[in-house]
Amino acid sequence: MSAVAGNMAATVGAYYLANFNQGKGIQLGRILGERNGKVMVIGNGIVGQHAAITADGLGANVFILGRDERKFIEQEKSVSDNITFVKSTQESIEEHIQDTDLLIGAVLLPGAKAPHLVSETMVKQMQAGSVIVDVAIDQGGCVETSHITSHTDPIFIKHDVVHYCVSNMPGAYPRTSTIALTRATLPYITTLANQGSSALRSDKGFVAGVNVCKGHITYKSVAESLNMGSLYKAFFDID
Repeated sequence: MSAVAGNMAATVGAYYLANFNQGKGIQLGRILGERNGKVMVIGNGIVGQHAAITADGLGANVFILGRDERKFIEQEKSVSDNITFVKSTQESIEEHIQDTDLLIGAVLLPGAKAPHLVSETMVKQMQAGSVIVDVAIDQGGCVETSHITSHTDPIFIKHDVVHYCVSNMPGAYPRTSTIALTRATLPYITTLANQGSSALRSDKGFVAGVNVCKGHITYKSVAESLNMGSLYKAFFDID
């Protein structure tokens, strides 16, 4: 799902940059060999990587911001040489946001509320008609001015900036999303069907997907986000 949302963030952002969508009229693409438009992606996880690769494919100038510099080294080998990797700090966000045409919020804290890395003050510094696609809106959003929208009413404008904050973005492409999700989860379903719950105890990756067990919340971030910390218990501590 994250991959689908990342791809979509770049394409839908490009669409809303069109002047008839109240965007600034910048096309993300190569024109006579020259790249046009600046895309800033905050977060270099699955969403961020796919958003950056798609935006790069369109022909934009792409900057991806993240905190894990070790991941940058790995990603530089597997993605386009044209993508610029930047250490994510308040200063670097403020520096790049002023002339960014499309800002994609791809921040994810598994199971927890997303932090507001882009303040309202930063949004005010963006040029009129710029576009924000806050993919993190499912977990509260990483842009202070964001609020949830829908596929039928996807945008709003604040401080002259177009905000696209649709929850469940992959729902726009249900066939692709279902195929991708099934491809990723079927091996786990098959293993669980064949081995039962014992399969969880032998696979740390598998058990990381367990959220509740025997009346306990087994994911600490989820329990804390729901103010139900008293129900938290690690999976391997449950009898």
